[in-house]
Amino acid sequence: MKSKRGVLTVFVVFAVLLSIALSGCGGKKADPGPQVSPIRIGIAGPMTFIHGEHMWKSATMAANEINAAGGVQVGSEKRPIELVSVETNEILNVPDAASAIERAISVDKVDFLLGGFRTEAVLGMQDVAADHETIFIITGSGHPQLTMRVGEDYEKYKYFFRTNPMNSSNMARATFLILHEVATVIREDLGFMQPKVAILAESAVWVDPIIAASEQQMPAMGLEIVGVWRPSANATDLSAELSAISASGAHIIFTVMSGPVGGPFARQYEELQVPAAVAGINVDSMGGKFWQTTGGLGNFVSTLNLVGRVETSPHAIDFFDRFMDIYGEIPVYTVATYDALNILVGAIERAGTTENDAVIAELEKTDVPAIGGRVVFTDEHDVTWGPGYVTGLGTQWQDGELKVFWPNGWEGIKYEGTVRYELAPWVVEFWK
Repeated sequence: MKSKRGVLTVFVVFAVLLSIALSGCGGKKADPGPQVSPIRIGIAGPMTFIHGEHMWKSATMAANEINAAGGVQVGSEKRPIELVSVETNEILNVPDAASAIERAISVDKVDFLLGGFRTEAVLGMQDVAADHETIFIITGSGHPQLTMRVGEDYEKYKYFFRTNPMNSSNMARATFLILHEVATVIREDLGFMQPKVAILAESAVWVDPIIAASEQQMPAMGLEIVGVWRPSANATDLSAELSAISASGAHIIFTVMSGPVGGPFARQYEELQVPAAVAGINVDSMGGKFWQTTGGLGNFVSTLNLVGRVETSPHAIDFFDRFMDIYGEIPVYTVATYDALNILVGAIERAGTTENDAVIAELEKTDVPAIGGRVVFTDEHDVTWGPGYVTGLGTQWQDGELKVFWPNGWEGIKYEGTVRYELAPWVVEFWK
């Protein structure tokens, strides 16, 4: 027994000494050297809804590509991007959004913010970010006031830029051009020279400038407004509104919807066979799994869009196809978060630092091709709208496919694959 214990003791001592020796020999090889801190970017949006989901998915694509290439060149070092999901819950509860931004900056220590959807919420998010002097690029909210603040108080709000969407005033201009396209089809196919329009717009602040512009612009376009209906952005039943619109004699329904109400509208539009064409904005119908979630009842619904499988920029179709390959969904407009992240990274690399004033100065010089067109910022840090810049697209569901029907020669712009707007067969049958 004693000899066995002696052998065991010698073995244990030998093993310990060997371990110490090996660890000493390999110490320098195991030293990872100085750690490079990641650039933490908060993606802030309603993450349980399509708007936030596509912010996150597109930002993830951009971050993966940047990190795969070595990261962000900041001066003499490469730094990886680390995304932080910021659930704002702004569709269901506006005040939650400002609290979410406070946590993201104070607790999660994000360096920059991208996102924002519901204007009422983004106004509060802006103020929190301004207090913390955090650069925030808006990629989902369109009210003009958000960037007007930059012009009114530059020192406080210089941290804010909007890459997407166009502001509500420019959205109105684009939707009126799309409405004109649809009205032309009504005149040509049904013979009504002064089509009647019903405005169906969700109850939200961003919509108000569009309605005000509609009441001025539509009569000048030779259109008659028969009424304005304002359902909740979260409404699940629009049968009362659609029945009233059918009774009004409207030839066109001008939708202004960014919330989940767009899905029930599309389903009930076909179920009730409403005898009017659809034009305007319906974010739910822009893509995602719209066709599946409506049970195939989304045909002939149309919307102003940012994304379509057309060459709005040199990489637009490539991005569209890659997003579809990765996620199996048609991208909706908030995927412009992909561009926002790349624009931010470009500004950081040119500045050679993440310091605010240097990055802001470089962001203000932005002039790049993006998914929706060429992004150049105005003096108020808003995205420039118009020919040669970001214009938007008119898209319509035809036979289960999302087709582009506008611009169809406007200002000389027509993308390959553009088709003519189609009237639903029940609309033609009713008025013929």
